[in-house]
Amino acid sequence: MSETDARFMREAIALSAQNMKDNSGGPFGAVVVKDGKIIGRGSNKVTSTNDPTAHAEVVAIRDACRNLDDFSLSGCVIYTSCEPCPMCLSAIYWARLEKIYYANTQHDAADIDFDDRFLYEQISLPKEARSLPAEPLLREEALRVFEEWRAKEDKTPY
Repeated sequence: MSETDARFMREAIALSAQNMKDNSGGPFGAVVVKDGKIIGRGSNKVTSTNDPTAHAEVVAIRDACRNLDDFSLSGCVIYTSCEPCPMCLSAIYWARLEKIYYANTQHDAADIDFDDRFLYEQISLPKEARSLPAEPLLREEALRVFEEWRAKEDKTPY
C-alpha cells in the first residue's frame, strides 16, 4: 500500500463517517481518482434522497462522470469504504474503472445489518427460481427499436 492510496482511502472513510454523523444514509463513502486527483466523491444517500440506487460508489461515479463530462471512467480508480455490493460492482464495471480499493468487507457490512448475501444468491439462480418474478413481454416490438439502433449511423457506442 502506498501513502497515496492510504490518503485516498482515508478520504473515503472520512466521507462515510461524516455521512453517518449527518444521518444522510448508511456509513459508506467513496472517491474516484484520476491521475492522482480526486475527481468524484460520494457517500450513501439512500435515505436522504429516497433513492435505493444512491450508494456511495454510484454517487461518486455520477460525480466523476459529471466532472469529466464523460460516461467512461477508464484510467480511473475507486476507493470505497466497503466492498461494493452487486449493484455498485456492476456500476463500476459499466463505468470502466480500472481498479477497486475497499476497506471493510461484505462480511463486516453484514455484521451491521447490511447483508448483500441475498442479492448474490439471487443473481446466481436461474430466472425462474428467483424470488422476484420476471417474464418477457412485447419482445417483438422492442426488437424493432434494437434493429433501428443497430442501423443508426450517428449513435454514440458505449
